Amino acid sequence: MNLLPLNHPMFAARTLRSFARSPTFSSLSPNWEGGVSMVQGASRGIGLEFVKHLLENNEKGHVVATCRNPGQATGLLELKNKFDERLCILELDVTNETTIKASAKSIEERYGSLNLLINASGILSIPNVLLPETTLNKVEKSSLLHAYEVNAVGPILVIKHLWPFLKAGGGSGTEREVAVVANISARVGSIGDNRLGGWHSYRASKTALNQLTKNVSVEFARKKDPIICILLHPGTVDTDLSRPFQRNVPEGKLFTKEFSVQKLMTIINNAKSQDNGKFFAWDGQEIPW
Repeated sequence: MNLLPLNHPMFAARTLRSFARSPTFSSLSPNWEGGVSMVQGASRGIGLEFVKHLLENNEKGHVVATCRNPGQATGLLELKNKFDERLCILELDVTNETTIKASAKSIEERYGSLNLLINASGILSIPNVLLPETTLNKVEKSSLLHAYEVNAVGPILVIKHLWPFLKAGGGSGTEREVAVVANISARVGSIGDNRLGGWHSYRASKTALNQLTKNVSVEFARKKDPIICILLHPGTVDTDLSRPFQRNVPEGKLFTKEFSVQKLMTIINNAKSQDNGKFFAWDGQEIPW
């Protein structure tokens, strides 16, 4: 085999191409002023409100918004018309890892780093497919597996594939000291807080999300990566997810999307390294596991 000398121009070109494909190349990415944020599950509800808040409250920050069907995401498309240079919309289905990998590749090519990841997708009910179980007799294997796949497995796979870019970004370009992964969970996922039972699929899948997130936070800390993972309970928010179940919500406990997201962003923006692995309610109070 003929080896090129180290000073040969073709050797330098090959080396650069090889280096550009390596996982560490993103660590040399530019420092994006205002940071780069990603909201997964951004076509409606809390996810869409997060995208809107990030764009309107950080005039230099860039936002990547992902959803299953970008062409039908009218709310995102309206924001794209207003914030064309700072909003990137990508297709991502948490039940299809190929789309997660493709989104990660697009982020690598366009930005090279990431400072904030919000996993906002989630399912509670689907007419004629998945209904909250008020009794054990209504539990179906298909419902349990589907809720687990969307609410727990998907967000963790997203973190897995975006890990290199969160590590490269850290807190650079933002006022935060580290990159933040914020997984939208729910108080009903707390085992210690469970006094009513029921809602088996939703509760169990959110509990699984909590444990997986805690695992990831421990690993990031052990590796001394500049990333923290937190779990957030948004309260009961007036969205399509909660709408069929709002009848019994106490007065004053049904929040607007704007109110909830503002509260959650305050937690995210004030998160410190010591908050890694914690589970917060919308008002900043920690929730028991």
